[in-house]
Amino acid sequence: MPDAAPEQASRPPKLKKKQVQLIANGDLRLSANQKCWDAQAQMEAALTAAVAEAGYELVRAHPYKSDQEHGFIGSQKEGMEVFRTGVDPDAPLIVAEAVWQYSHHLLHGLITHKGPILTVANWSGTWPGLVGMLNLNGSLTKAGVKYGTIWSEDFSDDYFKSYLSRWLKKGHAKHKTDHVVALADVKVPAKLRKLGHSLAKALRRDKAIMGVFDEGCMGMYNAIIPDELLHPTGVYKERLSQSALYYETTQVTDDEANAVRWWMGERGMTFDTGPDDATDLTDRQILQQCKMYIAAVRIADDFGCATIGIQYQQGLKDLLPASDLVEGTLNNTDRPPVTSRDGSRVLYAGEPLPHFNEVDECAGLDGLMTYRIHKALEQPVENTLHDLRWGDADHSGTVDDYVWVFLISGSAPPAHFVGGWSGASSERQPAMYFRLGGGTLKGISRPGEIVWSRVFVDDGELKMDLGRAGVVELPADETQRRWNATTPQWPIMHAVTYGVTRDQMMARHKANHIQVAYAHSAEEADAAMLAKAAMAEAMGMKVSICGTKKDGKSWAR
Repeated sequence: MPDAAPEQASRPPKLKKKQVQLIANGDLRLSANQKCWDAQAQMEAALTAAVAEAGYELVRAHPYKSDQEHGFIGSQKEGMEVFRTGVDPDAPLIVAEAVWQYSHHLLHGLITHKGPILTVANWSGTWPGLVGMLNLNGSLTKAGVKYGTIWSEDFSDDYFKSYLSRWLKKGHAKHKTDHVVALADVKVPAKLRKLGHSLAKALRRDKAIMGVFDEGCMGMYNAIIPDELLHPTGVYKERLSQSALYYETTQVTDDEANAVRWWMGERGMTFDTGPDDATDLTDRQILQQCKMYIAAVRIADDFGCATIGIQYQQGLKDLLPASDLVEGTLNNTDRPPVTSRDGSRVLYAGEPLPHFNEVDECAGLDGLMTYRIHKALEQPVENTLHDLRWGDADHSGTVDDYVWVFLISGSAPPAHFVGGWSGASSERQPAMYFRLGGGTLKGISRPGEIVWSRVFVDDGELKMDLGRAGVVELPADETQRRWNATTPQWPIMHAVTYGVTRDQMMARHKANHIQVAYAHSAEEADAAMLAKAAMAEAMGMKVSICGTKKDGKSWAR
């Protein structure tokens, strides 16, 4: 008897009325999926109970894999098989995330899914499902896929249950986002508007090169700007290979690399080193990172790049230590000098080389704009992306406001830290992600006024959200609590977003990343934000201002 036709053999089961299917996307790396599975299983149990309480049954569309000791979708190949054989294309679908996930593992299936889609995340710093969900949300937004989204600490709070109930009954639900104001409804002083427009005009006229060391890091579809949207801004990609960065790193001498580390040590930076490459940050790893720093600057100069992005994990992770130390150093104005190969020139002398972590091109464009706006306004030019990692009330009672944990592995510049370079330290990246180690660039962000922003792709066009926030100082014990609840090797920022609640931020934000830059005062931060908004508008973006001024007053006219 001949085999069944492929479409018959792969036909998925049809769900019954009041059944809802669940899928769980994971990491590409087996070690990460295994370590994080228990947290995902606990989340799914709580979510199953919440769905049952609402009168529905949650059905898992793919099994736990006993041979791999986890139940995540671990690749795009596996994801396609799950959607072919396990997912009813017409039935409601929940994507449950308690961990970081690679969106491309399941984006294909979500794009063609006909039933309602809901993304759900735990609210935890340790198990960053909300970071993974925000990336997936941004990817779905870029792809034009309709979806609902919700989050919870324990899946029993009224906000979560109310939203879930509406989605289960109607197939859709919305959050209030009345904190968002279109730029057209905001009064921008003529001087700031003129500055923004003139910088946009100069960028389109003179153009700039964005160096991209291999696109598509960790499945972040939302982090890739299509060329046809990027080119009208005046920015063009130079697509570079991480193999070239690896080769150039091998060409840097030990003496040159030792000079970089000596420079950092002279300014007070400390390195938490040990003897074992497998578990410790070693001198050898630091030397290789210093070589990579020099190599990155030289390649950027070769191609005339105004900004560069290193892919960070995939590709280089099996050849070199992590790029974190490199990334944060590049983003600092005061950094170790790098000369051309023949020693005749100092490259990018007296200025940072803006770097966008995880080749997030939306952050790269934002970072380049921020650098130019802040330079023109004589504000601090150092800027970085952070993960919108988590948030919590201040357990010390020092601050009444809700305090976000902005946290990123590498690209935070020492200029953002309390004490600058002397407040910076380097610790080994977790071995789960980085077998070859490498040190981070760790510090506590100093109190002050910041502008936050995000470029994203929606409805086939570039958009930008901007807002204002303050970085607050918390006691050492509270800072350590937050580090312990997230990733203690990474630099941290305690941020209070003005006029934007936790749930408003989650409902609106279209990325796992958020861009930040300091200003000298609240008034100057307001001006920098409005000037950048005007620049974005002149570059063809649809711009929105989120939240309020520091004093709580609306940005609306």
